[in-house]
This record gives sequence, C-alpha cells and structure tokens, in this order.
Amino acid sequence: MPNIGAYHPIIVHFAIALLILGVIFRWVSLTGRAPFSGPAAATLLILGAAAAFLAVHSGTDAHGPVERIPGVRQAVQDHEDAGKWARNVFLVVALLEIIALAAKKRSINAARVALWSSAVVGIFGFAAIVKTAKRGGDLVYGYAGGDSVDVNRLYLAGIYQSAQQARAQHDSARAATLFSQLEREFPNDTNVRILAIESILRDKRDARTTLNALSHVTPGADDRRLQTRVAFLRADAYVAVGKPDSARAVLEQLGTAFPDMQQRIKDRLKTIQ
Repeated sequence: MPNIGAYHPIIVHFAIALLILGVIFRWVSLTGRAPFSGPAAATLLILGAAAAFLAVHSGTDAHGPVERIPGVRQAVQDHEDAGKWARNVFLVVALLEIIALAAKKRSINAARVALWSSAVVGIFGFAAIVKTAKRGGDLVYGYAGGDSVDVNRLYLAGIYQSAQQARAQHDSARAATLFSQLEREFPNDTNVRILAIESILRDKRDARTTLNALSHVTPGADDRRLQTRVAFLRADAYVAVGKPDSARAVLEQLGTAFPDMQQRIKDRLKTIQ
C-alpha cells in the first residue's frame, strides 16, 4: 500500500465515528423498535472496521518521524499497540456482521446469535477505542500540557524539529548548532546524545570525532534499538574515514547478535566499497 501517514488524523476520526455509531445502532436494532438501525449498524461496522484497518496502516506510516523525537517513542508505541487491539476487535465484529448477513436467509436463530455476539464484542471494541483515543491524546497533548515535564518535552521536540528542518534545507551549520544545543540542554538523555553524535558525522562531516564520541556510548544489553543505531552510525563513520573493513566487522557483529536483521545488514554491506 502507498504511504498514507499524512492522512492518519482524518482516517482515525472517520473510523471512530463509524464504529461508535455502529455499536450504538446495533444495540438499538436488538430492541426491534427501529427497523432501519439493523442495516445501518451492519454498514457502519463493516465500513468502520475497514477504516480501522487503514487507520492502523496510516499510523504505522506516520510513526517513524515522531518516534525519532527523543522521549516520545514509548508514548507512540503505547498508542500504536492500543490501536492495533481496537482494530482486531472490530475486525471480529465485522466478521460477525457478515456471518449474520449470510445466515439471515438460512437460520434466523443463527443470525440473531451472530448479531448479539457482535453487539457484545462491540462493547469491548468501544472500550478499546476509548483507550486508544486516550493514548493518542497523551501523545498529542501530554507533551505540552503546561507542567515542567511537558514544557521540557515540548522544548526538546521544538529544537529537534528545527534541527531536522535546517538539515532538510541543507543548512548543515544551523543543524549542527541546534543538535549541540539539544545535547547541552538534555545531557542525561541517551537518545539526545546519539542524535548529537550523528550530527557530528552528518552535519560537521567529522568522522573521527564521531568514532571517538561513540567509544563513550555503551548501549544496554537489552536495548536492541540503541545497539542497532550505534552500530550503523559507527559503520558509517568507519566508511567515512576510509576503513571499510572495520565497518563490515561492526555490521557482521551486529548480524551475529540479531540474526533476524541479516537481510538489512546484507543490504547495507552491499553499499560499502
């Protein structure tokens, strides 16, 4: 599928509206007082499940740039996990609605069981939507809520985004200055430290200083993401100083530690001359 990350907010709100209305209409339909509510519920829930699938896909497309902001990754993952759970619940609901439609002409009782099942599972789906929405709100607003922690997060994100914008505009000097400022302001943040070291290589083109700085970074044994970032950055620095064999050794060692990354590492090794 194409990258639809930019449309994530629109798709999410569309899915929420369809699914909540669908759950409400399904319960109303079971009372038998509003004949239109049954077909409406089936339509809303099936379309809503499709929208939920697209919402998760668009969120996955959108999360990369956001996750790279220091300190935000866990909030993004929590929101993403909740969204996947909500999607899965409503895929079950949609399946039950389809079963009810298929069984309607053959067995009224089977169709009614499927509809009641859809209604009950829909309640769990409603709760999953609320949880996902709360975590999405935490992600969007929890980093600028007004207390000292939130203000610091907003400040960090602002400098980071300004540095990325400067880099995109090929203003390496400004990008390097902003990443250095970020490190001064948040000296105890390991993610910020890695960004500052990466800036030494990408913006200042100083590979030797990059290697020296990386020698003082020790990723935790259980921090796979940080180990990977450091290894790839060290390999890039070795290539920049004309030591491709050292770069290969670093990547091969990473591949030994994480066998499931072999293909990604092979692709990177192909670029090393």
